[in-house]
Amino acid sequence: MTVADIGHVRVPSAAGMIAWRSFLKAHSMISRRLEAELMSEEDLPLASYDVLVQLTEAPDRRLRMTGLADAVLLSRSGLTRLVDRLTRDGLVTRQACEDDARGTYAVLTPAGLSRLREASKVHLRGVEEHMTGRLSDSELATLTCLLERLDGEV
Repeated sequence: MTVADIGHVRVPSAAGMIAWRSFLKAHSMISRRLEAELMSEEDLPLASYDVLVQLTEAPDRRLRMTGLADAVLLSRSGLTRLVDRLTRDGLVTRQACEDDARGTYAVLTPAGLSRLREASKVHLRGVEEHMTGRLSDSELATLTCLLERLDGEV
């Protein structure tokens, strides 16, 4: 991979920029399709689905709001509004942190778990249709390795 210099700033090669744009386009297209399917079939935004998944996978099905914001890549204010909606819908509750009076947990409710289970049928079908089903096992292994290498730098 060739990297050019502009002044003292290193910039990607032409091939690097093609790869970057392809990555962004693929991510955007797949995310939009998954969002559209979840909304049309389950009336659940992708960001809400992601919050429910993160809480399902967390110990005791709860996460501090700061950790949840990092996990779903939302700003704290954006997450607060989203958790407000999920709380209003009975899918999540808030719980004060025992060891930090300023901290709050988002906690998955039984209704939230049930909603996630239903929506996961649509989501997982979409992941298979729009991404994993289009690649061989070998290609998936290579892609995973490459993406994990990038994730390790962040």
